Amino acid sequence: MIRALICAFLVNYACAQPEKVVFDTDCAYFNDDGAALVMLLNRPKQVEIEGMTVVPGNFWPIQGAEYMSHILKLMGRSDVPLFFGAQAPLVHTRAMVKKETGIEYLGAFKTDPPKFSGSVKAIDFLIETIEKSPGKITVLGLGPMTNLAIALRMRPDLQSKIGRLVFMGGATHGQEFNFWFDPEAAQIVLRSSIQKKVMFGLDICERVPIDKAHSDQITAHTPIADLYRDDRAKNPSPYVWDALPAAFLLDTEFVTRRETRYLDVDSVFGKNYGAVIPLDRTLAPDATPVEVMLDLDFERFFALYKSLIH
Repeated sequence: MIRALICAFLVNYACAQPEKVVFDTDCAYFNDDGAALVMLLNRPKQVEIEGMTVVPGNFWPIQGAEYMSHILKLMGRSDVPLFFGAQAPLVHTRAMVKKETGIEYLGAFKTDPPKFSGSVKAIDFLIETIEKSPGKITVLGLGPMTNLAIALRMRPDLQSKIGRLVFMGGATHGQEFNFWFDPEAAQIVLRSSIQKKVMFGLDICERVPIDKAHSDQITAHTPIADLYRDDRAKNPSPYVWDALPAAFLLDTEFVTRRETRYLDVDSVFGKNYGAVIPLDRTLAPDATPVEVMLDLDFERFFALYKSLIH
């Protein structure tokens, strides 16, 4: 009996396939979208990145794509396709930002969007990839949800075909940049019937400041590790927001506390624009709940993070 169980385990292990992931990003510098990308590319037996879709957020897509392309080149992975997506939020504009108060980090809204003459193929790629492998695609959302929201509006049937959505965004109290940048998109996604939604908001992300003592433990001398150190010198924020949902695809056990809630987003322009609020389920009776990550084993997470930044 024991031999049979061991054989069954070995067969299942050998047949296990890497998780298929669409990597949706508003990449700025290496920290933190870049670190998330490196982590996943360094675990090809666990994750297969089907492609990357760029969305405005930290920067406008042209600049964000340049950073991601550079990382792919350093890692010898120029084979990973990268697609431009939406060029602006659904409703939010730079002109609206000028009327707001209390928002410190403006991201791409610090400048007017550049002229873009390329091809916007991210939405088609999302649709085609999900359709090709229904129920097996994980969308990793590391920026505003504009690309995914547009895909869901174009093809509402995709909601039941996405395996799961793991995203960084929102906060159970106050505002968070990704949701604030495009509240309407976040609302569409949270009101959707995607089978499983996993949220890494500020509640957990701001429990992970990587101080200098931890950062200094990353001692490899590789192009990626050098890029990490250079980015830390220029952008000394200790937080690694997007690295958390990426790590979750590799090890779910570092999360120690979570809650399941029905969530919505305040899309009324004003001081709470983009804030997470409870969902009035009469507005979206088919919406699925959100699994909200709240606390973690920091040392377990950091050991994984450190091992993959090389």
